[in-house]
Amino acid sequence: MKAAIMGYGTIGSGVYEVLDKNCKSVEKKAGEPIEVKYILDLREFPGSPVEKLVIHDVEQIVNDPEIGIVVETMGGTKPAYEFVRRCLLAGKHVVTSNKALVAANGTELIRIAAEKNISFLFEASVGGGIPIIRPLVECLGGEEILEISGILNGTTNYILTKMNEEGWSFEEALKRAQELGYAERNPETDIEGYDTCRKIAILTAVATGKEVNYEEIPTQGITKITSMDSSYAAHMGAAIKLFGTSVNKDGKIYLEVVPVLVDAKDPLYAVTDVFNGILVVGNMLGASMFYGSGAGKLPTTSAVVGDMISAVRFGDEPEKIGWSSEKLEVHPAAELSRKYFARFEGSERAKKEAVAAAFGDVKFVTLEGTDEFAVLTGEMTGGEFDSAAAKVGGLRQKIAARL
Repeated sequence: MKAAIMGYGTIGSGVYEVLDKNCKSVEKKAGEPIEVKYILDLREFPGSPVEKLVIHDVEQIVNDPEIGIVVETMGGTKPAYEFVRRCLLAGKHVVTSNKALVAANGTELIRIAAEKNISFLFEASVGGGIPIIRPLVECLGGEEILEISGILNGTTNYILTKMNEEGWSFEEALKRAQELGYAERNPETDIEGYDTCRKIAILTAVATGKEVNYEEIPTQGITKITSMDSSYAAHMGAAIKLFGTSVNKDGKIYLEVVPVLVDAKDPLYAVTDVFNGILVVGNMLGASMFYGSGAGKLPTTSAVVGDMISAVRFGDEPEKIGWSSEKLEVHPAAELSRKYFARFEGSERAKKEAVAAAFGDVKFVTLEGTDEFAVLTGEMTGGEFDSAAAKVGGLRQKIAARL
C-alpha cells in the first residue's frame, strides 16, 4: 500500500516516523506494508530523510493510481477540505486528525467515502491518542448513550489546573502555557471553547448517527474565570474544568461547552494538567471513563496510524464509522435542571433574605477579606437561575456545578 501525507508538521512528521520505525509491526497488523511515497508540503526539507518524497502539488497524489491511502494533517478547512474531497473522489482511503475539517465537512466526506466504498477515518480528531470514536461505534454499539461529557482540550485544562491548584491568574497560566507550547500565540480557539465545541459535536454525531452543527452549540470558554473563582473552588474542595457536554434525555439531545465546578467525588476531578478525560454513560453499562493524552505528536500519531492500519486491513469492506445527513436538533443544556455556583457583590447578611426569597434553600460560601459572598443553589434551569439572580442583584459570576 502506497501512502501520501498531506502536511509535514508535528503530526505528519510523527506519522512518517512511526511508519518508518515500526514498519514490520505495521505490516503484520495491516496485512501488507504501508510505504510513504509522497509528502505534500509548501516547504522543502533539504538534508532530511524525506527530502526526495516532498512534493508541492496535490495533483500528483490525486492522479497517481499507486496511492491507496492519504493522511491529512494540515489542519483547518482550507485547503484541507478540497484536497481530502478530491482524494476520496479518486477512490483513496483518507485518515485525518483534523477536528475542524470533520466538524465542518464530515457529513459530506463520510457520504463520499461510503459511495466509493472506501474509508474516511478520524479517530485522532478527538482526544488525541485516546480511543473514543471507535469504542462509541463498536464496543458500545449496543448501548443507548445517555451522556458524553468531559475535558476535551488540554490547553484549557492546563490553565485551569494552575489556577485551581497554585492560585495563578488566568493571564499567568496562559502565558506559561504558551511558553511550554501548549497554547498558540493566538489561543482563541482553545480558551474560547471553540476546539472543545467541535469535538463534542463530533462525538455526539458519532453517538446519535446524525449530523451536528457545531455552530448551534452554546459555547463559553474560560476567559471569564478568575483567581477568585479558583479560590472559592479550592475552599469548597472542588475544581473548575471546561466541559463539553452532550446529554440524551427524553429523546432530545442537549449540548453545551461551559466551565463546570466539580468536586473530588467526580471522576473528572482528577483529570489535570494537559490530560483529557471523557465520561460516557450508557443505559446498560452505566458510566465508563476514557483518560489519556489528548494532544501532542506521539499520542495523536498513534491514533492516525491505527486508523491507517484499519483502512488497509478492511480494504473494500470499510468500517461504518460516521453519521448520516439527517440533522440533529440541538437543545441548549441550560434548559436542563442543575446546580449553580454564583458570586454576588455585597454581604451575606445584607442579602440573605433576598437570596432565600429568590433561590429558596442554598448553601452560602464566604471568603474572608472580600466584599462579596457565593451560593451553591439547588437544581434549576438556566432561565430560572437568571430570573432569580436578577432579583438579588449584583451577580459577579455564574458557573454550572456538578456537586
